Amino acid sequence: MYPLLQFLGDGNPRNLKECTKAMIEHFHLTPEEAIEKLQSGRQNIIDNRTGWAKFYLNKAGLVETVKRGVYRITADGKAMLDKDINYIGIKELRKIPAFIEFEASDKNADEEQKSTQTPSSQEVSDQTPEEIMAGAYKQWLSQMADDVLERVLEQSPQFFEKLVKDLLVKMGYGEGVNTQYTSDEGIDAIINEDTLGLDVIHVQAKRWKKGNNVGRPVLQSFVGAMSGKKVQKGVFITTSSFTKEALDYEPSVKIAKIDGHQLALYMIKYNLGVSVTEAIYSIKRIDNDYFEE
Repeated sequence: MYPLLQFLGDGNPRNLKECTKAMIEHFHLTPEEAIEKLQSGRQNIIDNRTGWAKFYLNKAGLVETVKRGVYRITADGKAMLDKDINYIGIKELRKIPAFIEFEASDKNADEEQKSTQTPSSQEVSDQTPEEIMAGAYKQWLSQMADDVLERVLEQSPQFFEKLVKDLLVKMGYGEGVNTQYTSDEGIDAIINEDTLGLDVIHVQAKRWKKGNNVGRPVLQSFVGAMSGKKVQKGVFITTSSFTKEALDYEPSVKIAKIDGHQLALYMIKYNLGVSVTEAIYSIKRIDNDYFEE
């Protein structure tokens, strides 16, 4: 992480390919080492490690995303380089508020703190291989969710409304249809939970940038639109987040509130916008019945 931050230290935006090339040069990798692949055989090790270094630096607020696949050092990142250090690891990042908040964002923060250690950390010596693999999967899932949400934000509002409808259909809530974009009366999609359309879900989708959180008035407006149609179930999905007032708001109708991170996790879980399975690792157990004489 430290040499990557150093490479970005001049303030120029760089893509991941440029970052990886710089890391190959920094560590004096031979051509053979530079193309050495992970056990899955699908990605070069140096590409994988550079990507993870960027991910952690970003979560700590030391690196920012300029646009998809392009990164730049932040003011906090420059301040880190000014310190008398020559190494950055997870231990160092855990002193930074932004990274602490990132690790605590999981509802099971205490469990995650144990399981998200990497095998390169000195703190994992008391973990079983199963625990290490579970932690690595959580790390991958978090990074993948970030990448998915980044792609979603690049799309048009119309595409996002279709995406939301497609996701709810994939989740098994019934057949869906998008409303007319110019006169949707606050309703972006309608999901029929039954064939005859007797049980209906109204959907509103807000493709808003991070930090532009959905407030209570926006939810109240959605509830008003639902009430006008005498609908009792609604789903409000945003690529950003919800304010505390919005989260505390409990109208008489049922509303599911889904923020950007949860949206990305649902897309991964239900295979929307993702396709290739990189690798499958089967964990075997001894069949005690077989060995009984």
